[in-house]
Amino acid sequence: MKLLSRKSITAAAAVAVLGGLSIAAVPSQAASPAHNGAAVHSDTAAPTLTARQLAKLPLTDRHLTKHEKANLAVVLRDYYVAEGSHIDVPTFVNSFAKDGVFNDMVAGQAYRGKALGSVLPYMKGLFSNVHRDLKRITVNGDVISIELSIQGTFDGQLPSPTGGVVKGNGHKVDAPTADFWYLHNGKVEKFNCFVGYSKMYHDMGVDFDWASAVNKH
Repeated sequence: MKLLSRKSITAAAAVAVLGGLSIAAVPSQAASPAHNGAAVHSDTAAPTLTARQLAKLPLTDRHLTKHEKANLAVVLRDYYVAEGSHIDVPTFVNSFAKDGVFNDMVAGQAYRGKALGSVLPYMKGLFSNVHRDLKRITVNGDVISIELSIQGTFDGQLPSPTGGVVKGNGHKVDAPTADFWYLHNGKVEKFNCFVGYSKMYHDMGVDFDWASAVNKH
């Protein structure tokens, strides 16, 4: 399967969100901001995708039901508002159900409610131009599975377990990632994200100190 380039997938996502979808407003207006970066859960019209828009995406199966297309549109909108050039926290948070959760599976961290508002700013704090390169999308009812890469330039700061920070060095990052979205009634109930942190940290110039680990035993 031919993979879409960074430019083309970004354009496809932008078209999906702004180019004819049945949504109440553009991403920056789709949700009302609330205290501490959370959002007010409102009944906005569900986004939809046209056949032309679907044709631009790396789908494993293009025979999607209307329900599956609506679910995919919600997920694509979340990727769009997570782009470094136009982060939109309220829209991202508002896409989750009231009890929805984002699980960073590798780091072992879960984000719910207002805490969801910290997910996008954290990544932008590492890579100001953070981008998700979607490579393979599988839609199965209320479950959407995506193979992707998290890309960007390390120009921010990474908090260190030692108490200090690792300052950005301009290194390019391309971390393999797998995302699994579980939706219900047009809202994200669970988002499980598996990030290849070993590759990400290596790209950033941070490698595990195996010698120190061996010497401890």
